[in-house]
Amino acid sequence: MTDDTSPSSSETRWRPFHGSRGSTTRAQLSLPVVEAAIGVGLLLSVTVCFGVGLSAPPTAQTRLDSHATDAAAVLAAESPRHADRSRLVEVARSAATFERERDTLRRRVATVLGDGLLFVVRTPHGLVGDRPPPGDPVGRASVPTCHGAVVIEVWRP
Repeated sequence: MTDDTSPSSSETRWRPFHGSRGSTTRAQLSLPVVEAAIGVGLLLSVTVCFGVGLSAPPTAQTRLDSHATDAAAVLAAESPRHADRSRLVEVARSAATFERERDTLRRRVATVLGDGLLFVVRTPHGLVGDRPPPGDPVGRASVPTCHGAVVIEVWRP
C-alpha cells in the first residue's frame, strides 16, 4: 500500500540553494579580504606583545643585583685551588681555608667585576673587600654552600 502524500523519489533529490537573489552559486569570502584580516590580526598581536612585554628600564639597584648574581655564578662554577667543589665552598669550609684564600678571592672578584665596582664577600668565617656605604644602592647575591651562605654585595663608588 502506498501513501499518496509521500514525495516521489525524484522530489527528494538534492536541490541547490537559490539564496535571496535566486542564483545557484554559494557565497564566499574573497581571498584578499581573508588575507587582510589575517594580516591585521598578526600586526595587532605583535603590537600588543611589544606594548605589554616591555618592562620599566632597569634601575641602579637591579643592575647592581645582576652584577652580584653574575659574579656569584662565576665563582660558584669555578674549580677551587685545592680539593673542594668550588671556590666559594672552599672559602666557606673553615677559618683556615678562608684565611689561606682571602687574597686570591679578593683578586678574583675584582677581576670578575671589573673596574668601577666595589664589593664585599661575606662568608661564615669573615669578610673580603670593603663595607658598603650606608644609603647607597647595593646589589646582593647569595650562594648557599654546605658550610653556610656566601653573600656577595656590589656597589658603585
